[in-house]
Amino acid sequence: MNLEEYAKGNKLFKTYFKENQDSLLRLVKSGQSPKALFIGCSDSRVIPDLIVQSNPGDLFVIRNVGNFVPPYKPDEDYHATASGIEYAVSVLNVQEIIICGHSHCGACSYLYEKLEDPSLIHTKKWLELGESAKSMALVSLGVNAPKEELLRLTERLSVVKQIENLLTYPKVKKRFEDGNLHIHGWYYHIETGNIEYYNADTYEFLPLKDLLESDTNL
Repeated sequence: MNLEEYAKGNKLFKTYFKENQDSLLRLVKSGQSPKALFIGCSDSRVIPDLIVQSNPGDLFVIRNVGNFVPPYKPDEDYHATASGIEYAVSVLNVQEIIICGHSHCGACSYLYEKLEDPSLIHTKKWLELGESAKSMALVSLGVNAPKEELLRLTERLSVVKQIENLLTYPKVKKRFEDGNLHIHGWYYHIETGNIEYYNADTYEFLPLKDLLESDTNL
C-alpha cells in the first residue's frame, strides 16, 4: 500500500466520520472515558477494535511486540507500556484490563531463535520478558516436543505471565484486590477469529463464546 492508497482510505473514513459526527465530537468535548485497557501485540493481523467490534472511545489500547507487560520498575529510564498502564488505571479509571495474546506470535517464535543481528538489540532485550513462559512450556512438554505445540503453549503461558507482571503495579494490585478492577487474559486465534479466555480457577483457556451462552459477564 503506497501513500496514495492511504489517502483513499482516509477519504473513505471521512464518510464514516460524517455519519458518526455527533458521537465523535462528543468524545472531543467530553474527553475519553474508556471502560477497558486492551494490551495487545503490535502484530498487523491483530486489530483490537476489529476483533471485538468496539467503537471509538471504548478501548484504551497499548500495543507492543509480544503483548508483554514489563514488571513494575520505577528506576528504569523509559516506560512506554508502564506509562500507558498507569494512565489507564489511575487517570482514566478503566474497569477492565485485557491482555490479549495470539496464535503464530512472532515474538514467542523468536524466543526459540538466536538473534544475532546487532540492529535488533532492543528487541533482544525486550524478548527477555517472554523467557519464563518459554521455560515453563519446555518443562511442561519437554525439549523434544513438536515445535508448533511448544509455540502454542508458550503463547498462552505468556499471557498468564503478563498478568502476573501487571499485578506488580501497586495501583493495579490495590484496585484489583478492592474488586473495582478486573483483569482478563485472552488468546486470539488469527486463523479462525476465535478468542479464548483464561480461567484462573481451573488454570485453562476456554472459549470466550461460552461466556455468552452462560450469561456471565466478560
